Amino acid sequence: MKIPAAALLMLSLAACSSPRRAIATDRAPKAIGPYSQAVEAGGFVLVSGQIAPDAGDIRAQTHQALKNIEAVLSAAGLSLRNVVKTTVYMVDLAEFGAMNEVYAGYFPSAPPARATVQVAALPKGARIEIEAIAAK
Repeated sequence: MKIPAAALLMLSLAACSSPRRAIATDRAPKAIGPYSQAVEAGGFVLVSGQIAPDAGDIRAQTHQALKNIEAVLSAAGLSLRNVVKTTVYMVDLAEFGAMNEVYAGYFPSAPPARATVQVAALPKGARIEIEAIAAK
């Protein structure tokens, strides 16, 4: 899909006819808007983007974002081994190598599919945001 050059907003939505349940834990930051930390539906757990703007440099923010994902998945009875897809949003792709080194440590074998995208800005001044989809 091509996004028009003048577009100011793009939304991505997914729907499922099976029952869904919101996942929440105090071991990860609370949502900063009208969304859930994660939603379980159709055999998957979709984890909302996790940030850690106060963690420090890109390595520290990557570590904390992935620890947040671990905590949310744990609340759903899963672990990082269940992750099948991630999307990484970065303010500066020049930091890709440092992010990638940290990320690789969390997925040492059979890493999930991944997309990495540079964005103009992230909430609360974060350098990175990571979202994940895990299979039950």
